[in-house]
Amino acid sequence: MNRQQLVSQLGRPITYDVAIIGGGATGLGVALDAAARGFSVVLVESHDFAKGTSSRATKLVHGGVRYLAQGNIALVREALHERTTLLHNAPHLAQPLPFVMPSYRFWETPFYGAGLKMYDALAGKAGLGDTQFLNREETLACLPTARPDGLKGGVKYWDGQFDDARLALALARTAAARGALIVNYCGATGLLHEGGKVVGLSCKDGETGKTYQLKARCVINATGVWVDEFRQKDGEAIGRPVKAMVAPSQGVHIVVDREFLPGDHALMVPKTADGRVLFGVPWLGKIILGTTDTPRGDLAREPRPFKEELEFILGESGRYLTRGPKRADIRSLWVGLRPLVKPQGDDGDDTKGLSREHTVLVSRSGLVTVTGGKWTTYRAMAEDVLEKCFDKHLLERARAGVTANLKLVGSEGLPAARPPISAAQGLHSYGSEAAAVTALPGAGRELGAGLTEAMVRFAARKEYARTVEDVLARRWRLLFLDARQAAALAAAVGAVLEQETGVNPQVAAFEKLARLYLTLPS
Repeated sequence: MNRQQLVSQLGRPITYDVAIIGGGATGLGVALDAAARGFSVVLVESHDFAKGTSSRATKLVHGGVRYLAQGNIALVREALHERTTLLHNAPHLAQPLPFVMPSYRFWETPFYGAGLKMYDALAGKAGLGDTQFLNREETLACLPTARPDGLKGGVKYWDGQFDDARLALALARTAAARGALIVNYCGATGLLHEGGKVVGLSCKDGETGKTYQLKARCVINATGVWVDEFRQKDGEAIGRPVKAMVAPSQGVHIVVDREFLPGDHALMVPKTADGRVLFGVPWLGKIILGTTDTPRGDLAREPRPFKEELEFILGESGRYLTRGPKRADIRSLWVGLRPLVKPQGDDGDDTKGLSREHTVLVSRSGLVTVTGGKWTTYRAMAEDVLEKCFDKHLLERARAGVTANLKLVGSEGLPAARPPISAAQGLHSYGSEAAAVTALPGAGRELGAGLTEAMVRFAARKEYARTVEDVLARRWRLLFLDARQAAALAAAVGAVLEQETGVNPQVAAFEKLARLYLTLPS
């Protein structure tokens, strides 16, 4: 992967079939689907792949138990099907995970158990394991640090978990292997119109400042919570003002050590004091606690938690664990913005009632906008986007999609028994490419926290990494696991990265960002 060669291809005088703005889960999913069907594809991303929402998920590949409680059967059924597809296509990055709901009232086990049996039924052959009713002792065996006072029993069920940022990279690399031109740090600056129709986009390389114009038969706006920016640009160009379609909601996550919830089971509380769900998820050697659902008016690239959100997670965790974490126990604190789709004419502030399903719109000019949805259904979303392009005659209908059985980079020939995603980070996250990593210079020189010099070189040579943040936040997930430790490795990572890329690895900027992930609201 040579960035100079990649960027130089942007100057070719060709017309692509598909041009995509946005390198998160949705945009990369569309790029892979389109390239796999044989279309010519270009994708530009203003920052790094999965820099925004797509690296800040709760790390769950799930059907959505709470959506089942809301009666959204269609969404749950689709997500359960896609859950199995994802686990099959990227087994090194997504695997089954058992969850336990502890019961502190006699009615909770049969009530929630019945709902989860329905969850199993909806999954059918795609199920990962049967729901089990647990007594008190069995519940404590699964959740050793669950609060024992008043515990009646529990319910165990199965879902999946994954490494979101590394999955995004796998999508980017698999799409590139199918011929797509994928470029990060190259932001779209505008849309090109001719005769009232969108015919391409303009973009600017973030490293050189050089601008390019990319012609395309179909332009797809897949920028998540930021989709309204390009919808407005499009509306202004054709004289048709648009109304915002996204109501951002933020989800806060805190990370603590495994001692607060040892073992291989996740904790799921279906209804907390204010009605929200609480998860305690083992992930890469730590525990993720969250999440919240709070309306947010701005679209910050690094949103920060509100005081009441942090207090909610810590307080509710303390109600269900023998020793609840305190502020001093937090290793990293991060926030993701969800692009919830609001009904036109709805100006309400409550994001809990807004749609979690994705929406695909095509403007009068032909700009295709997709937003909403969730990581689990990224592949189905991509198929829906292309179907809309066919229906609107933006693309000629090609052969049927093939991504349902398309293995992602790193999944080839993996052994059946693999360390779970809940285990500490290691070479297993590279899947079948682990040997390629250890073949690089510096494989025996550990920089810290399991990260070797060779892994940094691999990130630069094969995984599009340009900055220290790219490596320590998204190729090696240390910023999301232990921000203080990540800051301590910044200089060493930067030195190796600069050797590989020849550009400023932005060490100081990363150290500042790491401090932000440790800054608690007062």
